[in-house]
Amino acid sequence: MNHAEDSGAGAGIDFATARGRDWPSVRQFNVFLENRLGALLNVVRRFETTDLRIVSLTVVDSADCAIIRIVLSDPERALEIFQQAKLMVTESDLLVVQLPEGTQPLLQICKALLVAEINVDYAYPLLVGPDGHAALALHVEDHEAAVNTLSAQGFVLFTEADLE
Repeated sequence: MNHAEDSGAGAGIDFATARGRDWPSVRQFNVFLENRLGALLNVVRRFETTDLRIVSLTVVDSADCAIIRIVLSDPERALEIFQQAKLMVTESDLLVVQLPEGTQPLLQICKALLVAEINVDYAYPLLVGPDGHAALALHVEDHEAAVNTLSAQGFVLFTEADLE
């Protein structure tokens, strides 16, 4: 059964987005910071008085700098906030897939991508996925091929609209 048709997300939908993509993607912001005490708090606090939700966050740390990878519920407004704060930020597309039922959901996703020979650059969980479903954010080598592969196998894929 394709859960995408039931939930309004995923493989049964037209994935055209406001950003001109024909596949589902979620915008991730990569915020570059000095590696110093309070730097992460400074970024997170920018959303304290807004109705924007931090959907997912991960930190890549090194001796001199840190990269905060963050997904927010309204990427357009989030970008404005980052720009007003004069933070160094880039964007990248993520594939967000609902974890399937079963005891080894990550294994199911990884097997599907391996069979299609699609490399996963990195992955991290969403704090709370759409409608409370557990979901995984993936940055993959070939986004379109990954979408086609996972959709064909009945995985539920989310778009930015699902995170609002």
